Amino acid sequence: MKKLFYLLLLVLVAAFEAGAQELNIIPRPNKIELAKGQFTLSSAKTIQYTSGADKEAAFLKKALQEKYNQDLPTNAGKGKKNTISLELDKKLSKDLGKEGYRLTATPTQVTVKAATAAGIHYGVQSLLQAIHTSEGKFMPAVAIEDVPRFEWRAFMLDEARHFKGKEEVKLLLDEMARLKMNTFHWHLVDDQGWRIEIKKYPKLTEVGSVRKSTAVGEKKWNSNKQSGEPHSGFYTQEEIKELVAYAAERHINVVPEIEMPGHASAAIAAYPWLGTDNQNIEVPVKFGRFYDIYDVTSPKVQEFLQDVLQEVFALFPSKVIHIGGDEVGYEAWEKSKQVNAYMKEHGIKTYADLQVHFTNNISKYIEQNGRRMMGWNEIMGINIHHDFEEKKADANAETELAKNVVVHFWKGDVELIKQAASKGYQLVNSLHSMTYLDYNFSSIPLQKAYNFDPVPQELAKEYHQNIIGTGSQMWSEWIPTRGEMHYQVFPRLAAYAEVGWTQPQNKNYEQFRQALLPLLKVWETRGIHFSPLSDAEEQKKNQ
Repeated sequence: MKKLFYLLLLVLVAAFEAGAQELNIIPRPNKIELAKGQFTLSSAKTIQYTSGADKEAAFLKKALQEKYNQDLPTNAGKGKKNTISLELDKKLSKDLGKEGYRLTATPTQVTVKAATAAGIHYGVQSLLQAIHTSEGKFMPAVAIEDVPRFEWRAFMLDEARHFKGKEEVKLLLDEMARLKMNTFHWHLVDDQGWRIEIKKYPKLTEVGSVRKSTAVGEKKWNSNKQSGEPHSGFYTQEEIKELVAYAAERHINVVPEIEMPGHASAAIAAYPWLGTDNQNIEVPVKFGRFYDIYDVTSPKVQEFLQDVLQEVFALFPSKVIHIGGDEVGYEAWEKSKQVNAYMKEHGIKTYADLQVHFTNNISKYIEQNGRRMMGWNEIMGINIHHDFEEKKADANAETELAKNVVVHFWKGDVELIKQAASKGYQLVNSLHSMTYLDYNFSSIPLQKAYNFDPVPQELAKEYHQNIIGTGSQMWSEWIPTRGEMHYQVFPRLAAYAEVGWTQPQNKNYEQFRQALLPLLKVWETRGIHFSPLSDAEEQKKNQ
């Protein structure tokens, strides 16, 4: 009996130690080796850093001070006993690439090594998550070597439909950085609002950023109810510079999306000559598909778009510029004499061909300015909207899309991904049924989001390298408030972060769910109105 008691005691002690040693890090590191012992935070005397890691040292110092009330001095040089050391070594790029890191914790020292400042930053984020607080402030002795699965790990915020503002964007950038997401896709232009100051065309914000009212009601897309209140807001160029710099400090690239040739109602409301019939329209107060599109055959309109892009280039250092290109209705072009005359003159057979022709010209212009174009997968000229009554008969284009373009896949059959990848296009997979954050939890529960694989099983292995990453999209038609947005985004954003970073064989949903618990506490202290797990796992709950 006594022997059985001691056996049970040993099991309980082992279970406790295993729990204490567990690393709650999201996204899950790809290689973890736990060791005996732990590093106690109070034993740290300084934060040491080598050349190029000074900003990350300052970031760590501030984080430890704010979260754990521990104020550590920062000193240049490699770490010694009782230090946290951040060491930049370009020779590590062969093993760790541009974003990987090594994090080593012993009872006497913590070291983060990487080839780049971004890698150091991600190692610091893992360090901060690994610190336990239940039994004093410590982290388990561990050796981590971690490299992301994908180079493109994005979150998209649509502010054209509902403007959220600078402070909310900063909060989102903070949480992206915590989760090692590196691309903020900023949807600034759409039918219902133009949110970026363009100095050469002031009416874009004077007129285009304001709508008289907004559709509301439980019926959503079919609702005839209106708020009766104007909605407005835009970012000045100085505010955009501030936010781009804020993101860069967190190793996040900001990719602006300037929709063309469709989703152009707000711009045409500001300057009617941008459309095909020069008719005055208002910024739409409803949501859905509006087919006011640019007259892409007009030299004046082409000049306008190039002027806008020039100001965008000056604000955003991103190598990639997103031009949208989705849901383009061709009716306005069909009715336009000048558009049809242009098509005849240039031997353009279909309106889908005209869109690809225009897209290739824009891509060439963007490339001439040292950037690269990205667009939703309609830019390939293939009709993916057979479910839209007004577009189901649209012919596919014969014109081939320029090869240097990044294709942003959101809708259609997996065959379209296979076709694009086999032709050499690079793709970001954001399949709407798996990644759209405005969808409710019965459509995309947390575990479904977590299980998404951007590389389809049907894709031949030789083309896997052409899938460069994934994005999660927060469309805001029916998400007007900060709290509603938080509820939709968190905790699913953490699931998508792990989709982008962690190799499939290293993922485990129950482990992820456990690691979420301390993260939920962090979000609570930050005033983030996240969805409770009971809601986020709605489908699981209903089974």
